[in-house]
Amino acid sequence: MNIGIPKEIKNNENRVAMTPAGVTVLSKAGHKVYVQRTAGEGSGFTYQEYEKEGAILLATIEEVYKQADMIVKVKEPIESEYALIRKGQLIFTYFHFASDRALTDAMIKQKGICLAYETVRTPQGRLPLLDPMSEVAGRMSIQEGARFLEKPQGGMGMLLGGVTGVKPVRVLILGGGTVGYNAARMAAGLGAEVTIADINTARMEYLSSILPPNVTTLYSSVANIKAELPSTNLVVGCALVRGDKAPHLITRDMLKLMKPGSVLVDVAIDQGGCFETSHPTTHSDPIYLVDGIVHYAVANIPGAVPYTSTMALTNVTLPYALALANKGWKKACKEDDSLAQGLNIVEGKVVFKPIADLYGL
Repeated sequence: MNIGIPKEIKNNENRVAMTPAGVTVLSKAGHKVYVQRTAGEGSGFTYQEYEKEGAILLATIEEVYKQADMIVKVKEPIESEYALIRKGQLIFTYFHFASDRALTDAMIKQKGICLAYETVRTPQGRLPLLDPMSEVAGRMSIQEGARFLEKPQGGMGMLLGGVTGVKPVRVLILGGGTVGYNAARMAAGLGAEVTIADINTARMEYLSSILPPNVTTLYSSVANIKAELPSTNLVVGCALVRGDKAPHLITRDMLKLMKPGSVLVDVAIDQGGCFETSHPTTHSDPIYLVDGIVHYAVANIPGAVPYTSTMALTNVTLPYALALANKGWKKACKEDDSLAQGLNIVEGKVVFKPIADLYGL
């Protein structure tokens, strides 16, 4: 199979879909791997490294799409890429269709095969291609939240872990999945007072057993969230409904319960956001204020640490990419139901029910 690795062109997206080591595996399996010459620069991989591992280098993104039967990406295609996708071409990437009707309509029109990382699911309910980026995003949510609590950045001017005689920041994490767990670990390790809220009591029991003593669990309800907000300085929103829009757990009227300069970090923004007042931001312009509350809603948080993120992403996507290349997408998906659940749009037809329901398709 001809496999294409284009350079990501979304704002400040420095990740690349495949490391040179990943190209080695695909090349040794007999596949041709076309890599855009500058694709790996943002992650610290030179074109010489790709060439050494058997990649065929191409100068432009248009050439990569033209040569490839399967495109392996990190983020969803943006508008300038839509016309490059041809009927029957397999696009293997994060799509997050639930937050982007225009993208959904464009992929239907182009009649490609859209296989979304974020909806691949194992029989145990794990999301193996989402987990590593969720781990990165969870840890970074605290890193960025702590940064924007600083006064010069628009925040309250509080140190996350406090100091002797001064209380630490109170952190509320909405969602106890991979993102929430990693955010709680990071915040607790820095000395914050952490509350993690979820609706799954079994999950909360598990989190209580493994997280440090400065982390408490809370059943996620409107009343409980409202009760927490007046004393909370940093909220991380990371509730996930696989393939569907995230629920709005904090509405605009709830912002008045918070102290000015408090920070909301919306890790669920790729799926529409956990907060009613959220809209996507970029690494170059990451925050905005609503009613005195700092909102951080960068849609590609792991793109800020592209070397780590690219390595982690390739580790999990490579076996699936190899199966797709070796068998073709139809056979690979028939033999692996986990991979089949990644299919969202096939040659103009929506085949993933949450997206069909959401848009009435």
